[in-house]
Amino acid sequence: MEDVDVVVVGAGVVGIAVARALALAGREVIVLDAAEGIGTETSSRNSEVIHAGIYYPKGSLMARFCVEGRRMLYRFCDERGVPYSNCGKLIVATSDAETEMLAGIKARAEANGVEGMRFLTAAEAVAMEPNLTCTGALFSPTTGVLDSHAYMLALQGDAEHAGAMFVFHSPVEGGRVTEQGVELAVGGADPMRLRARLVINSAGLHACPLARKIEGMPRQLIPQEYYARGNYFTLTGKSPFTRLIYPVPVPGGLGVHITIDLGGQARFGPDVEWIDHIDYTVDPRRADSFYDAVRRYWPALKDGQIQPGYSGIRPKIVPKGAPAQDFVVQGSAVHGIPHLINLFGIESPGLTSAIALADHVAEIAAA
Repeated sequence: MEDVDVVVVGAGVVGIAVARALALAGREVIVLDAAEGIGTETSSRNSEVIHAGIYYPKGSLMARFCVEGRRMLYRFCDERGVPYSNCGKLIVATSDAETEMLAGIKARAEANGVEGMRFLTAAEAVAMEPNLTCTGALFSPTTGVLDSHAYMLALQGDAEHAGAMFVFHSPVEGGRVTEQGVELAVGGADPMRLRARLVINSAGLHACPLARKIEGMPRQLIPQEYYARGNYFTLTGKSPFTRLIYPVPVPGGLGVHITIDLGGQARFGPDVEWIDHIDYTVDPRRADSFYDAVRRYWPALKDGQIQPGYSGIRPKIVPKGAPAQDFVVQGSAVHGIPHLINLFGIESPGLTSAIALADHVAEIAAA
């Protein structure tokens, strides 16, 4: 049994950011991940959007950390040379009813502290994006896109420079709460047992199952995991837009939107497909619903112009049809265990929120 200070389980963007924050605070940190490298799941299977903080309920952790995290993220990218584009986005209405909904979206964004939101008439929106068809729009000037892998590498570099160690191919197979800390059984080619003074469960899609594997963690405080797959399709040919184009949100997600990566490639998605196990297969037949959704605001999209791309899975902790979830950061004040912090339901805007969320975890760890 080897005694260590902090173990972070999960090397997605949030886990890396947490490791960085704790290492910079002077803690000895080991990051364990079952995969072969950083960010192999949710962190690398998303839209790579820097979210403004528009949609989340006022006072929620999602709203707070997205707005704070976005500001921190742009500064971090500038300081570390992480490629990004502050391109802005349009939230477009395609009916009178949707146009009326824009006022509520703008009010929620401003309540969250989002800067610069403004209404556009249909003519103003089309002047910005001539290929667009809409009845009105909201412009978000603080939204952007980034190279998510470069971002994670920069966070990892900071963490390692501050002394953090990353260990891959190291699945956590079980654990036990003791008075001295949390004992972890780690599998892989070189199995080991660690006793950590603090464990951060940042395992993303696997966070709820991991918590159930830790003897002494109250089962009634562990949410049920649910999986909502988001499928993406890519556009053949040149992007018709220079900014991100989002429809008015739909239950479970933000609707089939158009994002543009740093290379200028347009992609459509994600949709919302509830599934019962982790599976990244993209069904080409879902293209029909993508054509229908996108043609509401880009009628010129031709048959055969989109191809299956990739998918990601949202680590939901509420089922289909339930009210939207918030991030859950669960420390000893909730579960009574001084050596464990669980991060549950860290879906979008987790990428944008990571640095701010990590600082919050570090504050709880220091309390």
